[in-house]
Amino acid sequence: MESFQWILGIESSCDETAAAILKEGRILKANLVASQTDLHRVYGGVVPELASRQHMESVNLLIDQAAEQAGVRLRDLDGIAVSRGPGLVGALLVGLSTAKALAYSLAIPYVGVNHMEGHIYANWLTGPDISFPLIGLIVSGGHTALMLLEGHGSYRLLGQTRDDAAGEAYDKVARTLGLGYPGGPVLDRLAREGNPEAISLPVARLRDDPWSFSFSGLKTAVLNLMHRLAEQGIAIDKADLAASFQENVCATLTEKTIAAAAAYGVDQVLLAGGVAANSRLRQMMAAACDAAGFTLYLPEPAYCTDNAAMIACAGYYRLRAGFRDGWDLNAAPALGMDSV
Repeated sequence: MESFQWILGIESSCDETAAAILKEGRILKANLVASQTDLHRVYGGVVPELASRQHMESVNLLIDQAAEQAGVRLRDLDGIAVSRGPGLVGALLVGLSTAKALAYSLAIPYVGVNHMEGHIYANWLTGPDISFPLIGLIVSGGHTALMLLEGHGSYRLLGQTRDDAAGEAYDKVARTLGLGYPGGPVLDRLAREGNPEAISLPVARLRDDPWSFSFSGLKTAVLNLMHRLAEQGIAIDKADLAASFQENVCATLTEKTIAAAAAYGVDQVLLAGGVAANSRLRQMMAAACDAAGFTLYLPEPAYCTDNAAMIACAGYYRLRAGFRDGWDLNAAPALGMDSV
């Protein structure tokens, strides 16, 4: 089997420019992230054109800094992994073009990685040796999905969100509560001060598809409640609402994940994606897995949000399996979970 000792990972799918150097698939030698949060905060969300320009200014500098931190020269790299989707097309093209140029100049292979597959591999960066099969819950601002992970590169999509992703619902509710951008982490902190049983909110039951999700109705119920009370001049306890909303989302995610593991005879559960950093979800999932006798794998919070280390790790296993991409590979902004 061909050796891939040094892998460069590049991530630019949204508003984080990132570069990482991974040794032997598990040893993280450098992991740098240039956040654009402050740039976009004034607009209340990511502005695609601004994001692309910022990626162009940052990506080459980050790669050089990552190589210096790792103590490796670019000509010593054995392969490159880069996010090819989903994400903002302009932002993705910056990372993809950079990866192609480097791979061509260094005469080494490169692979495009589904960004969501990268989130799955964040668990391989810091956790113990992970064996298959597992039930994976991938939950982020753009995706919410349950997958049966049967081996490296062998996945089955069991179900996904039919409308809003969990992270998207978090951000919209946080915006309505006036919590700013990005709203998810702020709502999580506020919820710790509230009563999760204070406000009754609906739960979507998809009887025809037990492994899929729907958070649009919950989000709309929160927004309607806020507007109705505002019209009546009634102040609502934001902490109680945040806690009630969060409890609803986390309970839904946890219950479906545990049920899927039981249904498929799997005793291991893996959590991935930006919302995997949510404190209540981690707490609830850990308690449920402990009660069911399941092993739970959680990435460190720093590896839940967008980073290049997870892309490098996913790319390492793809390169070892013989995957190579050509110069005609294009960005895929709507790349779905079914293509992982």
